[in-house]
Amino acid sequence: MDPRFINTIPSLRYDDDKCDDEYAFVKALCMSGGDGANSYSANSRLQKKVLSMAKPVLVRNTEEMMMNLDFPTYIKVAELGCSSGQNSFLAIFEIINTINVLCQHVNKNSPEIDCCLNDLPENDFNTTFKFVPFFNKELMITNKSSCFVYGAPGSFYSRLFSRNSLHLIHSSYALHWLSKVPEKLENNKGNLYITSSSPQSAYKAYLNQFQKDFIMFLRLRSEEIVSNGRMVLTFIGRNTLNDPLYRDCCHFWTLLSNSLRDLVFEGLVSESKLDAFNMPFYDPNVQELKEVIQKEGSFEINELESHGFDLGHYYEEDDFEAGRNEANGIRAVSEPMLIAHFGEEIIDTLFDKYAYHVTQHANCRNKTTVSLVVSLTKK
Repeated sequence: MDPRFINTIPSLRYDDDKCDDEYAFVKALCMSGGDGANSYSANSRLQKKVLSMAKPVLVRNTEEMMMNLDFPTYIKVAELGCSSGQNSFLAIFEIINTINVLCQHVNKNSPEIDCCLNDLPENDFNTTFKFVPFFNKELMITNKSSCFVYGAPGSFYSRLFSRNSLHLIHSSYALHWLSKVPEKLENNKGNLYITSSSPQSAYKAYLNQFQKDFIMFLRLRSEEIVSNGRMVLTFIGRNTLNDPLYRDCCHFWTLLSNSLRDLVFEGLVSESKLDAFNMPFYDPNVQELKEVIQKEGSFEINELESHGFDLGHYYEEDDFEAGRNEANGIRAVSEPMLIAHFGEEIIDTLFDKYAYHVTQHANCRNKTTVSLVVSLTKK
């Protein structure tokens, strides 16, 4: 990170003294529900791939948690930012399977396990809970273990669970979402996120909000998780260390900005509407992530890995199919917010534009976006 922009971690006091009415679309932050063609459930293959990529870290930390806690007879697991669909159960299944295999190996009885699925109240929990019978059936076939699944609606930037009640926390592709749009973005007009044309003040505003949110997340989880409990967290991050503004030309929010500007040019969206929309999102680099964790002080870093990220082309399809896949994936995670701000009428046209822009950057190989996986132990 450029030393000119290394910030002191903000105060632990977490108040929201500014009315969020001007950013009402943030209240619509949730993935597209249901199981239709444009739903998150039908367009989350990237997230499934990321869960598979992080599996070795999750397995190691689950095993070490069990051994360090001397094989407790009861385990409580939280999946934070579970969204909707069957992906919610992939990490939980790996955790339960790892615990049972380890217990069999050391001749211990498997514990009873509570699994709490958390997301914002607006999340489509119904689609997720439809998979519970299939999940339980698979568990009985493979593990013959007891697991109880619950919903825990609420923001993970607030307290969710009772003190010292959790043993393992998992979150994948959720913590890059901020609690609110940063303040002081007035000079970032025409961009819905940070780009190379953004002022340095935009970067500092986003970094400050990420620091404030993530330090609050760590502080709250430190109250809820037992000593020697574990967290495994996966973020969308970036691999740039020197230029905090640089995002590659095919960054997904850059392409969405370009697509919205096309609609402004065509008279379908007003320029003032575009200027008033900013994503509540931040993609930290490794240094920024480490800095917050170390200064908050409740957790030790066990592992911090960086992996490649390719939203459309990892299927090895042609450019058109890759463009459509990426457009569908971005639509699934942003459509409720976009509708809340711009209206529903533009959505199909917007993502047709998006798919086209992806094809125009098909040869982009200097990608700045990565997946960051960090595992932590509660001190």
